[in-house]
Amino acid sequence: MKHPLTRGAALVAGAAATTLAVVATATPAVAGPADKQRAAAGWLAGQLDGGVAVNEQYEFNDYGLSIDTGLALRAQGLKARKVSKISAALAEAVDSYTTGGEPDGAYSGATAKLASFVVRTGGDPADFGGVDLVERLEGLVSTDAPSEGRLQDRSDYGDFANSIGQSFAVQALHAVGSEQAAPVTSYLLQQQCEAGYFRLSFAAADAAEQGCDAAPGEPGQGADVTSLVVLNLLEVADPSAEVAAAIDDATAWLVAQQSDGGAFDGGPDAGVNSNSTGLAGWALGDAGLCGKAQQAAQWVKKQQAGGRDKALGVEKGAIAYDRAAFLQGKKQGIGVDTRDQWHRATAQAAPALENLRKVECKA
Repeated sequence: MKHPLTRGAALVAGAAATTLAVVATATPAVAGPADKQRAAAGWLAGQLDGGVAVNEQYEFNDYGLSIDTGLALRAQGLKARKVSKISAALAEAVDSYTTGGEPDGAYSGATAKLASFVVRTGGDPADFGGVDLVERLEGLVSTDAPSEGRLQDRSDYGDFANSIGQSFAVQALHAVGSEQAAPVTSYLLQQQCEAGYFRLSFAAADAAEQGCDAAPGEPGQGADVTSLVVLNLLEVADPSAEVAAAIDDATAWLVAQQSDGGAFDGGPDAGVNSNSTGLAGWALGDAGLCGKAQQAAQWVKKQQAGGRDKALGVEKGAIAYDRAAFLQGKKQGIGVDTRDQWHRATAQAAPALENLRKVECKA
């Protein structure tokens, strides 16, 4: 049985949306890029209860998804007050999120993700909810060779540290000028395979190509991990030549994975989906490759609920995980058993919609 901290991991009726104008002929105006983005942000904001994403099916507060929602809203430059509410709610739940309720526990991925969120939203990670997240995160970094710089969990359930959490730590520690930023970054870069993608699970420095197959082999490892790493590395101010090269190699790999229709495959058992396509489009757009990012955004847009979808009419702006989920939603709406999937997909895919209106590109 998975620990509660990892449940639902791998991102409301009445959500605010812009009313479409009606022209003189009474023909509904076509929703433009800004409308699509605002609708997604409005729907996301409407999923929060006091700043917290609540999993209604399993009845628990999902603080990781709360952060995903806040980062998505921040990326779109919208709903600043909602982001502030998320931050306030997280400040009340620092220990429950980062320790999983274990008296002596500490999860490095959750700690790094929260510290990164606090930094990105203008808070003080050295004093957040009465906790010094920087000190806590630095205490979870290995100082022993050959794993120097590696994040490691302190838990009775095992060590779940991986490249996603490592990349959040890189962003947070660089932002606060920590001495641990350099070794943490170095260890993350060791997880990049020759092809350009980042593996999810760690491999030791003396086995750099361990786990680097011709195609990523772990579920969820496809475009998702590499996109998240790129997004975090792009937040590093004055990146080193090594970091810049890693971003170039990773984005080149992402470009090579994109289908002709603009979508991305999430890897084994995942298939083409909005999470993977949204994250990749978001990363490529932030990296300046907005030609490819626009293609991804166009695919994501086709999975978004609109005003004409009867069963989804009250869910305008939500983004389905994949085409099958979208078609099911059109027939049945979004229920308690599917809302988490829609929320997670929208949180990770919504920022990609910004690329619908970008005009300055590298390519």
